[in-house]
Amino acid sequence: MSHIATVETEVKSLHGLAAACRRLKLPSPKNGTHRLFGDQTATGYAVMLPEWCFPVVFDLTAKQVHYDNFNGHWGDEKELDKLKQAYAVEVAKEQARKQGFAVSEKPLADGSIQLVCSK
Repeated sequence: MSHIATVETEVKSLHGLAAACRRLKLPSPKNGTHRLFGDQTATGYAVMLPEWCFPVVFDLTAKQVHYDNFNGHWGDEKELDKLKQAYAVEVAKEQARKQGFAVSEKPLADGSIQLVCSK
């Protein structure tokens, strides 16, 4: 039985996803149909996370992410959380800059990231 999870996500920018991968020193997202567990596949942009057995596949059109980490046995969900956080930071910075703001980051003790925007 497969353990593939499909969740809704707001990951809809390839540019933001690629920037998040660069930030975390991950390989660039690869577009196509990708193999998950068994004969399961998912189409979209695949990112291989550290020590994961299968890629995480982002369907930017449907705003979904497909992955199989077998309840943490095939990949630590914290790695996916890091990618989603990096994506959110990169997209927020890009949008702020488009509106004319200078943006700086401040990592916080709890692992979150504070963005400071100023004109």
